Amino acid sequence: MRAEISEESTIENTNNELKQKEQAETMTSRNFLIYGASRGIGGGFSAGLPNAGDHVWLVSRSQPEVLDHPTDGVTYEWIAADLSQVESAELVAEAVGNAPIDVLIYNAGLWEKTGWTPAYDFATNSPEENTAIMAVGLTVAVHCLQRLIPNVLAPDRANIILTSSINGVDNNGARAVAYSAAKFGMRGVAHALREELRAHNVAVTVLNPGAVANHISYHLGDDAVFNSGDADSMPISDMVKLIEAVLSLSPNACVKEITVPAMSDVGI
Repeated sequence: MRAEISEESTIENTNNELKQKEQAETMTSRNFLIYGASRGIGGGFSAGLPNAGDHVWLVSRSQPEVLDHPTDGVTYEWIAADLSQVESAELVAEAVGNAPIDVLIYNAGLWEKTGWTPAYDFATNSPEENTAIMAVGLTVAVHCLQRLIPNVLAPDRANIILTSSINGVDNNGARAVAYSAAKFGMRGVAHALREELRAHNVAVTVLNPGAVANHISYHLGDDAVFNSGDADSMPISDMVKLIEAVLSLSPNACVKEITVPAMSDVGI
């Protein structure tokens, strides 16, 4: 009899624990909106940050790689948009509608084709390339953020994560003018927007990563980076872990800025 009671009690406790877990997942489910979600750091955020029960809108021009390797239990919606065009701000806002956004990440960016090579020459860089870099990395970002303010104000607490770069910090030695200008500007957006939204319990964080192995997909794992010809670069998972930590903090905390050069980024 004691054994039967013990077994029944164990089953009941297990069922209660499962119910509590399901309720907790339902209560803590979040809505993510991730710009620049096709691959690289944005692809890593799309795969590594959401949990089962979360809903994620993915904004990119090409199909996000996470759709081929989705996280279990996460609902994904792809919004195909060209972020070099101002109209994309309205396109995304219409797709999201009135849904509350718990986590908004703007990770999109372009850079000069020869920006990190000896061939780079600002004097001969095309105005079209400069304009596209500034649009995707700064001006369209401002329009997108402005258009979605009602959505991030809807939850009791929200986080905005803006990806800048080590090339957007002071005296970093970079020569790529348009890219550096866009990334410096993104830091300015973060600092001003934080003050604008502080009273509404919206935390704004800017991430300044150094050398990241963007071309090696998050789902391939860290060893794929360490065993590659880009072994000195940080794996995408490092950026995911940093933002996971930011999102796990209490509502009383606000991480203003994270600057994380690779060990190989000398002179920063």
